[in-house]
Amino acid sequence: MRVIAGEAKGHPLLSVPGQATRPIADRVKTALFDILGASVEGCRFLDLFGGTGSVGIEALSRGAAEVVFVERNAAALRVLGENLRRTGLAARAHVVRGDAFAYLTREGIAPFDFIYIAPPQYQGLWARALRDIDERPALLTAQGVAIAQIFPKEFAELSLARLRLSDRRVYGSTLLAFYSVT
Repeated sequence: MRVIAGEAKGHPLLSVPGQATRPIADRVKTALFDILGASVEGCRFLDLFGGTGSVGIEALSRGAAEVVFVERNAAALRVLGENLRRTGLAARAHVVRGDAFAYLTREGIAPFDFIYIAPPQYQGLWARALRDIDERPALLTAQGVAIAQIFPKEFAELSLARLRLSDRRVYGSTLLAFYSVT
């Protein structure tokens, strides 16, 4: 696992020991950022269920103005902090230790251009996160996108009021589902 492009290109990233996190494969991360393109530059990015920080660190490396990482697992937080330090990108990062769903209910959060959702599998947490985001339209900018990283068999159509499924891509055992503001 490494930073693919940008100012920290090539920096290796540490993994969290054990099975508590499932880091995104480099080829899936490359595809994700090929889709997002130049829109990452200057954006506000939320890496919900941050884990190793691989996706948010990639956004920072590619020019995101700010990335907020939300993670509650102590081992993952240590690895995330070390990955930010090693890449030299910590100045534009804000790490929140705590529950992702509690974070989504906080008042006064400035809207994000992208919200990346990569929770533990088979618990329906991706759908819960999308429903919570759908109920709080101020979490995303008018052109904002929420992206869920899930196992393809987990996918189900969701009834959402303000978000719509705009794209879906499968890369082996990873599905990226893109939800845009309507």
